[in-house]
This record gives sequence, C-alpha cells and structure tokens, in this order.
Amino acid sequence: MTKIQPKIDDAEKPVSLQNVSHTDGLLKSSGITGSMTMLSRVLGLIRDIVIARIFGATDASDAFFLANKIPNFMRRLFAEGAFNQAFVPVLAEYRSQRAHGEVLRLISAVSASLGGFLLLLVIGVVGVAPWVGVPIAYGFTDQPEKFALFVEMLRITFPYLLLISLAALCSAVLNAYGKFAVPAFTPALLNVSLISSSFFLAPYMREPELALAWGVLIAGFAQLLFQLPFLHQINLLPRPRRDRTNEGVRRIKKLMLPALFGVSVTQINLLLDTFIASLLVTGSVSWLYFSDRLMELPLGTFGIAIAIVVLPSLSRHHAESSMEEFRTTLDWSFRLICLIAFPSTLGLIIIAEPLLITLFQNENFTTSDVIASAGSLRAYAIGLIAFMAIKIFSPGYFARQDTKTPVRIGIIAMAANMIMNLVFYLNGLAHVGLALATSIAAFINAGLLIFGLYREKVFQFQDGWIWFCIQLTAANLVLSCFLISFAGNWQTWQLFTSGSQVMKLGVLVFGGVFLYFGTLFCSGLRMRHIYR
Repeated sequence: MTKIQPKIDDAEKPVSLQNVSHTDGLLKSSGITGSMTMLSRVLGLIRDIVIARIFGATDASDAFFLANKIPNFMRRLFAEGAFNQAFVPVLAEYRSQRAHGEVLRLISAVSASLGGFLLLLVIGVVGVAPWVGVPIAYGFTDQPEKFALFVEMLRITFPYLLLISLAALCSAVLNAYGKFAVPAFTPALLNVSLISSSFFLAPYMREPELALAWGVLIAGFAQLLFQLPFLHQINLLPRPRRDRTNEGVRRIKKLMLPALFGVSVTQINLLLDTFIASLLVTGSVSWLYFSDRLMELPLGTFGIAIAIVVLPSLSRHHAESSMEEFRTTLDWSFRLICLIAFPSTLGLIIIAEPLLITLFQNENFTTSDVIASAGSLRAYAIGLIAFMAIKIFSPGYFARQDTKTPVRIGIIAMAANMIMNLVFYLNGLAHVGLALATSIAAFINAGLLIFGLYREKVFQFQDGWIWFCIQLTAANLVLSCFLISFAGNWQTWQLFTSGSQVMKLGVLVFGGVFLYFGTLFCSGLRMRHIYR
C-alpha cells in the first residue's frame, strides 16, 4: 500500500497519531461500527434499566444472570472469540488470493462444521442441564427452588449459543467485505427482545424473570435471520455442506483449538467471578452484572468496534507482507483506545453512585444495591484500559495465525486471577474483590501481549507518544476536577426527582466530554492528527 508522507512542521509532529493513509479508512470504518454499536449499547443500557427497575436484585434475577452467562461465555469462545480469530485471517487470505467461488465453498463448509458441532453440544447440555448446573451454580444448590429455576432458564437460553454463533459467522463475513454497519447493529436486536419481553411476556410467566430467558432465545433467531439478506446481496449466503477435504476448514480448526482458551481469558475470569459470587449473599451476581454492564458501555462501543475493524486489516497486511502497515495500524489502535479508555475510567470511578442511582434505583433496586454495585463498578473500571488493549493486541497474534502465544499468556493471567480471587475472597472483599482480581489479571494479560509483540518487532511505538501522553494527562486532570466539583455528595442525588437526576447526570457526562476534548483541542490535537 502506498504511503502518504505529508509535510509536517515541528509544532505538529509531536501530536501526530499516524502518518499513513490507511488509517483514514480504518477510522471511518471504526466510526460506522462505533455508531451502530453505540446505538446497541444505548439500547443495552435501557434494557438494564428496565431489568433493574422491574425485577431488581433478587434470587430469580441472580438465576437468570448466571443462566444467561453460560451461553454468552461459550458464545465468546465459539463465535466472537476463538472462532472469529481463527476464521477471519483465513477468510481474508481466501478473499485476497482465491476466486469468489472458493470463498463461498469455505463459508459453506465452515457453517456446516460449526453448526453441526454446536447443535450436538446444545442437545447434550439441555438434556443433562441439572448435572451441568451443579458445578456452575454450586452456591444455589442449598436453595432447591432457586436452583430449579436456574436449570429451567439454562435450558431455555442455551440454544442461543447455536443461533448467535451462526450469526457471528455471518457478521465475520460481512466485516471482511467492509459491511460493518449490519453486524454492528445486530446485537441491538437482543436488547429490543429483552425489553419487549420484560413488558409483554413477564406478566404471563409463572416467574416473571422467565420472560428474560425466552427473550434471549427469541433474539437468537432474530439476529441470525436479520443478516442473511445482506449475505445474499454479496453472493455469500452459505449453503451448509460438510467438506472434510476443505483445506481452509482444517486450518481454521487447527488455529481455533488453542485460541479457544487464549482469546477468551477475560470471559473465563468473569465466569469464575460469577461462580464464586453464587456462593456469596443474594444479589452478588446481580451487582456484578450491573457494574459489568456499565463498564461494557465504553468497552463495547469503542474497544470492540476498533478491534472488529482492525483484525481484517491486520490479516490483509500480513497476507500482503506489509509489516510497516501492520505496525502503524496497531500503534494507531492503541492511541485511539487510550483516548477513550482513560476518561471513561475516571468517569466510572468518580460518579459511580450517581450513575447507578439515576439509572437503576427504585423500590426494587435499593440504596444498599447501589453501594454494593458501585464497589464492583470501580474495581472493573480500573481495568478498562487493559480490557480494551487485549481486544486490539490479541489480533496482532491471530492475524499472523499465531494462536499459541496468547494461550501461554492466557494461562498466566488466568492463574493469577484464580489466586487473587481466592485471596480477596478469604480477606472478605466479597464481590468487589472478584471484580478487582479480574482487572489486575487483565493488566497482566495485556502487558504480556504488548511485550511479546514489541519483542518480535511487530508492534513499535511511533513518534509523538510523549507529547500525546502530556495532552491526555492534562485533559484527564481537567475532567476529574469538573466531575468531582460538580457531582457533589452522591447521597444528595437520592433527594432529587428523576428528571433532576437525569438532567444533572447529562450535564456531568456531556460537560465532561466537552471539557475533555476541548482541552485536547487547546493543546493542539486535531481530527487530522487522528486521521493520520
């Protein structure tokens, strides 16, 4: 790819984020993906508000969140995680070097192999759900009604794994062909389904929370069917056929096996947190869920959006042996997440209680729930930059079809997380300790990923980082002063009307965004520097 070497004077040079033209397209694609993802995340926030206010932090809510965690955890393994990281580089290579018909045959063979395996898995788990549920929800076993409800919900939600994995296959193909908007919007259908189920199905359920489980299953069908017409438009609608001789399928399976563990270490850690939380007091699973969802708002909107766009780009650069483009793409991605992660972390830490009060608190979600959720929210927020870094540096390995190194790093991070879980649990930190352990493990994971890429000279810090860090520090100091001074005592927020809470929170959020980017602007950062 031809590089653009613009003339840059000495005053501009330190703040330049990139000097290559390919980031123009990446930023545009990230913007499209981020916009659609933002819509989905806003709907997700509305969904969580609805769930918190209608159902609260109860035994039944804990049962649903844990039952829903299982297919979602495995979805990240088989779909968005290991499968996606193994499938996209091979697909990118096929697209660059082979005929369109061979690409379609690859997609068809992969859909048959993935779908067949997951169908058998779903049937097996649904059949033995009570036995599967014991190690997962061990803390519920001394409450037979709660455990029985968990098993019933698991049987309803687990088939979602098959549907969303096939939907993820469709999304990967569309992303590889530059169709980012449709896959980014697709998750919004889950939120629409859960919101609708909360209002329209819950009144007719024996246990109102069962409506949430059915909402998950309905969403799986909607997310898969929604994308099929768009695949048909580019003549890549899969026709599942088993093809044992397909060389691409064999390579994907080989790459996927170690990646099953490596790319999903964060999810495994979260699952361990949830398992231990089931041993704690009622509400612990729900508190972790709601704090995790608020942390996921910036992570899902920006971190994952950038990662979705970066992996196909890195895979193409590797296939085309464009190592310099590979390095600059990673550097650009890291700077962009730093631009978003640090202010998001400060915001979540400083105004945790006002956020939770405004969004969730009512007679079902009490002051004690707010206090408990705020503790785990701050603990998760500390690791936000590490969670985002994992999303962009893992593709630095997978795009080069190296799945073994992230596995080794993942084992180290996961072992550290398990040790810290035990230490914090024994020292009485309860659910906050679980969240804190996950964040520290994420830093270990991200740090080792970056160090490995740097050692192999795959990632290198480009010019301008020192001045960029000075700009970020100044902007975040201004943001922190504003939030601390304007938020006030969080307990007074409970005295405000709902309308006043929303208005005051809006001033905090939008005022903070204005001051943060205004400070960056005053320090010399411009959009053209990001486009470079």
